[in-house]
Amino acid sequence: MDHKAHGARKILEIKNHNEISVNNITYKVDSLDCDINLLDWIRDNTPFKGTKEGCNEGDCGACSVLVYDKNDKFPKPINSCLVRLGQLYKKNVITVEGLGSSKKLNPVQKSFVKNHASQCGYCTPGFVVAGTSIFYENEKIDYETIHDALSGNLCRCTGYVPIIRALMDVKNFVPPKLIYNDVITSPKIKIGNSTYFHPKNLKELKNILFNLDHFQFIAGGTDLNLEREIYDLKESNLVCLENVNELKKVSIDKNKIILGSCVSLEEFLKIAKHKIPQITEIIKRFGSPLIRNQATIGGNICTSSPIGDIAPILLTLSSEIITFSTKGQRKIPIEKFFKSYRKNILYKDEIIEKIIIHLPKKNQKLLSWKFSKRYDQDISTLSVCILYVLENNIIKEFQIAAGGIAEKPVLLKNISRQIIGKSIDTSFETLIADIKQYINPISDLRGSSEYRINTFKGVFIKLKNHLINKVNLQSIMD
Repeated sequence: MDHKAHGARKILEIKNHNEISVNNITYKVDSLDCDINLLDWIRDNTPFKGTKEGCNEGDCGACSVLVYDKNDKFPKPINSCLVRLGQLYKKNVITVEGLGSSKKLNPVQKSFVKNHASQCGYCTPGFVVAGTSIFYENEKIDYETIHDALSGNLCRCTGYVPIIRALMDVKNFVPPKLIYNDVITSPKIKIGNSTYFHPKNLKELKNILFNLDHFQFIAGGTDLNLEREIYDLKESNLVCLENVNELKKVSIDKNKIILGSCVSLEEFLKIAKHKIPQITEIIKRFGSPLIRNQATIGGNICTSSPIGDIAPILLTLSSEIITFSTKGQRKIPIEKFFKSYRKNILYKDEIIEKIIIHLPKKNQKLLSWKFSKRYDQDISTLSVCILYVLENNIIKEFQIAAGGIAEKPVLLKNISRQIIGKSIDTSFETLIADIKQYINPISDLRGSSEYRINTFKGVFIKLKNHLINKVNLQSIMD
């Protein structure tokens, strides 16, 4: 074989060769006989057993790991139970063993020992991983930072006080610089009967869609991976969107934010802190950083859940969606996107490319409230977003959207018409008494229809008190 032919054969071999790096050790993943999540693969195929299975649905944090690629400034903590091995295109993974060993603990691990922050030890690796992650990104470590970082990690025996104390005791810790292990990975990863396609741009995505008859889109996968069987019984093609360049772009000006659909909820939170601070609490409560780092804004919208937290915000702010498919683009007002329970207007080969969010004007006030059975990391029973303008005790503008009051998130124009032009004193009494005329809530495990009706009445009592306080405060200032 001549040199030229040998080179061609080598390229062909590399094309079908896929690797993953865990704690800077390279593993081949070509010989697996079934699709599998990262958690199970780590425990079955590596010596690193610190990564535990607790709930296997992203609630407990026992499976926390750090992931990053060569372009990342710092690693991101995720739930390894909620990501499939085929999604980790060119990613490096760090488990608790990669942070320190029994012979050489890192400062966080030493502090856990010193502060008695571990009892049974089952949850401890997840807490160490999530706790260490905050030192990569944050210059200031305080109780709020720690609370948010650990909101997805559950401890059943030690208690959280010594865990928080352990992190506060090393708040000046500077973690070592990341080393990226340049793994060989093809943009087509076959694991068992599942094939994962990783287009880099919309042009590559279009070519893939032209050549596939049966496929499923996947972005973060925090919802889809709960539904898919771990051991695949039939062949499936998964088109991964997370690495498509155009879907990760962000554009911001004084009037609007344009987000690519694969912008993570964690990145959206950082943007919201500066541009729409009124919604930051809702995004934080959507899930822990472990969830928010993996979940995408487009994926959250496409699930079309009637109780989604982001949908009411987008509806109230008159947002628009740009879609992409093999046939081109469409521009759709968000209020026309949702069709019915978990259904939207996207075609099979169509995705959300970007979301246009119109920012509130200076005279407009925005409120966003979430009602759930627990404060952190819980699905909404009811979520509400309100935009209003108040002048001289009169409501000049009013827009309200809600999730949990119908089979889909809805913009309640009929309620807005009842409120606009009225004073605070007369706006809400009749509305509260006749609330059943405007909403038809679902009943599920999170709350009955009657409970949601009464909660929605409470929204307007809370809103009235809020507006009265605003007027009283303005009178004092005047």
